[in-house]
Formats: sequence, C-alpha cells, structure tokens
Amino acid sequence: MKAIFKREFKAYFTSPIGYVILAVYFFFLGLLFSVSYAYGDSDITSVIGGVTLLSAFAIPILTMRLISEDKKNKTDQALITAPVKISGIVLGKFFAAFLVFAICFAPTVIFRAIIGAYVDIGITSYLYALFGMLLLGAALISIGMFISSLTESPVIAAILSIAVNMVVVYMSSFAQMAKNSFLSGLFESMAFIDRYQNFTENIFSVPDVVYFVTIAAAFIFLTVRSLEKKRWS
Repeated sequence: MKAIFKREFKAYFTSPIGYVILAVYFFFLGLLFSVSYAYGDSDITSVIGGVTLLSAFAIPILTMRLISEDKKNKTDQALITAPVKISGIVLGKFFAAFLVFAICFAPTVIFRAIIGAYVDIGITSYLYALFGMLLLGAALISIGMFISSLTESPVIAAILSIAVNMVVVYMSSFAQMAKNSFLSGLFESMAFIDRYQNFTENIFSVPDVVYFVTIAAAFIFLTVRSLEKKRWS
C-alpha cells in the first residue's frame, strides 16, 4: 500500500492536476475568508462550508484517473496480478487522493491564526467544521474512485462522479419534491450537506461520523470487488 500511495501522490504533482486543484481551493478559500473578515465575521466554519459545492466538482478531478487511467493504459493487469493485496492497492490510491484534498484546507490554519490574534474564540467550531469536511471529502473520494474503476475513460469517470456527487450532496432538495413523507425523510437523512451541517453548528454527531465512514468503507469495498472481478475474469 505504501508504494502505491507514494506513486499516486507523486503523480498528482508530476501533472497539472494537483497544482490546479490546490490553486482553485486556495483561491476560493482566500476569497471567502477575505469577505468574511471584511464583515467582521470571526467564524471560519462558513469559509470551510463555502467550498462544499466546489468539492462536488473538484473531487471527481482528483479521482477520475485513479483506476480508469490504468485500465486505459493497460497497466491495470500488472497491478492486479502483482503479489500485493488489491485492498492495499485501493487504499493506497484512496489515501493519496485524500491527502491532496486535506492539503487543500491548509490555508484555513492561517485564517484561524489571524482571527485568533484579534478575537479570543474557541477552536472547537473550526475543528468540527474541518473534520466534517474531511469526512464528506473521504466519502466523495471513495465514490469517485469506485466510478473510476468502472470505465477506461477518466473524462467519463469525472462526469459520472460529478452527477452522482450533486445527487448525494444535495439530496435534501429531492425531499422537497417528494410527496411521500417517508421518501422525504429518507432523502433528508441521506443528504451529505445536511449531515455536514451538524458539524458547522458545533455539534459532534457520532451518527454523522459513522454515516460518512460507512459510505467511504462501502465504496472502497466495492472498488476492491470491482478489481477482484477483473483479476479473475
């Protein structure tokens, strides 16, 4: 797993993808913070939560080539026939993408330090919001990686991932269209944005943590199964 992780993480920065993703996040986080700071808002949770929609579009760019590119270049056979567990391969790729995503929020540490220099506020709300965003990102990365394992085209993987992300993140919008109260409640409980909202309200909700971790684990498992199917076919 360690070798795969190093290879994939390095690949993000031997191509423009890693730099572009970091630049986009840094720009929008800086923009949101400057606006928030100008209005005297000492709460950084709105800055972190403000890039939720961006994440729905940016994460598919991170995950689109994780497996589909190997399939396209016919190097997937070398990976899945290597004396390495497929789970290790998948986890190495997952953690490489996750680390890049986590680095995207490095500027928020500086933002928090700037606010802390002028206002004596607790750090809990910042940590909860950041933790919640990382959980949401982990779930979306696992979904994107699974979709990447289903196609040889990184572009198709990205497009499908964006479509799925918009559904799972903003599923609560479908609740308003559902006339059935059961379906309405189900959609609201499954929406990523509603689950994340609890973290921005300074609430550490164990069910929400379990929900995101379960989603990530489930799609990592499905990715492993997808590659195992390829190994034995």
